[in-house]
Amino acid sequence: INELSQVPPPVMLLPDDFKASSKIKVNNHLFNRENLPSHFKFKEYCPQVFRNLRERFGIDDQDYQVSLTRSPPHAEGSDRRLLLSYDRTLVVKELSSEDVADVHGLLSHYHQYVVQCHGSTLLPQFLGMYRASVESEESYLLAMRNTFSHRLPVHRKYDLKGSLVSREASDKEKGKELPTLKDVDFLNKSEKIYVGEEDKRDFMEKLKRDVE
Repeated sequence: INELSQVPPPVMLLPDDFKASSKIKVNNHLFNRENLPSHFKFKEYCPQVFRNLRERFGIDDQDYQVSLTRSPPHAEGSDRRLLLSYDRTLVVKELSSEDVADVHGLLSHYHQYVVQCHGSTLLPQFLGMYRASVESEESYLLAMRNTFSHRLPVHRKYDLKGSLVSREASDKEKGKELPTLKDVDFLNKSEKIYVGEEDKRDFMEKLKRDVE
């Protein structure tokens, strides 16, 4: 990001930008191996493309950098493949090499759609994709904007799919401190989500546009 900030954004993205990458190799024997390895490589995929996406999603590059680097991301829950930035504004997901290829395959269409809708979408907001190589191990990471508020704590959560078939949380799940409830649980609690007419119209317009 520091290197990108020294380069003016391109007037328009070219096909090669969707294949480009930048790499950093670190060799420093003074590092404390308990905290950071002395030899590692870091690769950023399609830096100009993701820079453009961050801009269209209204995310400042310096804020993005601080969110990722001020303190180590941490895992929440049992899924160790999902990490939260220290300020809870970003989600970092660990990918497979096949996932990285899939993202490359859809990135051009994804970017084109984000441009068309001016960043107003319910789709996941992809902000950066990276590869970290430490010794012989490689980890692939995708940074996204956190869907949930970073200010308000989540006190109840549902995984709703619009079906009642096998859509009730197990007793084991319900015994957790913050269980993931499902459609049948939502109906059984007789809870409702109140959405104003303007918000409903805006939501439905985005949803319709996203699925077309």
